[in-house]
Amino acid sequence: MTIAQASRLSGGKELAEVKAGLISGHIDIVIGTHALLSESVNFARLGLLIIDEEQRFGVRHKERLKQLREGVHVLTLTATPIPRTLQMALSLVRSLSLIATPPAGRLPIKTVVCEMDPVRIAEALRAEKTRGGQSFYVCPRIQDLPIIAEMLRREVPELSFVQAHGRMSASELDRIMVAFLDRHTDVLLSTTIIESGLDIPSVNTMILHDAHRLGLSQLYQLRGRIGRSGVEAYAYLTTPPRRRIDGSRQAPAGRARKPGTRGGGLQRCEP
Repeated sequence: MTIAQASRLSGGKELAEVKAGLISGHIDIVIGTHALLSESVNFARLGLLIIDEEQRFGVRHKERLKQLREGVHVLTLTATPIPRTLQMALSLVRSLSLIATPPAGRLPIKTVVCEMDPVRIAEALRAEKTRGGQSFYVCPRIQDLPIIAEMLRREVPELSFVQAHGRMSASELDRIMVAFLDRHTDVLLSTTIIESGLDIPSVNTMILHDAHRLGLSQLYQLRGRIGRSGVEAYAYLTTPPRRRIDGSRQAPAGRARKPGTRGGGLQRCEP
């Protein structure tokens, strides 16, 4: 059985060979990103289409998938179903299966919502290093990376870190990720580019900078990048200091917010 891959990390020659193999039928299984949805990619005998992380596909991508679906079996995987998928499942238009049992030995991720505190963050990163692990530090915006990098140099100079974001070249990203996978660095400082697909058991602490800028689906997906082994994992969702983050509406003057309205099993740090 011949297996190939197609993504932005694939070189031009390699991608051309994959396309030729799909047309000729020489390739049995191809694993790829959105690159497989290009109009220039054709299949000789497509029988099964597996879509992982369905929420990452937009309308244009779904239209392209519809062109491939005639006579093709489709299996869709997602940890955060989109409303349309849920509606089709509840209407019995699409069959739905749930995997509610965690892998053997998997522990719940301890999630903490707190104000940004460099001292607390430094302690969390040092604690992960002490127990022999690595950490993710995620920023929603590329322009925040230099600020956090400077903070890391100041607060935890004994820890090494690398930066990764979507504006880097494929070769540079590949080099950085291989170095991190080989545990040459302690912290990966990145944007939400790591949201899907990463499975690194040695990473069990995550710091999310300005977590209020991310949607619930993104937060859920990002948190799922840690705790992928039998080691207890910690996720810190930080918000700007002395800033109230309660949603789109503020409580009217003189009316106190009801206690216990912050759900989801999250812990709230004291300021």
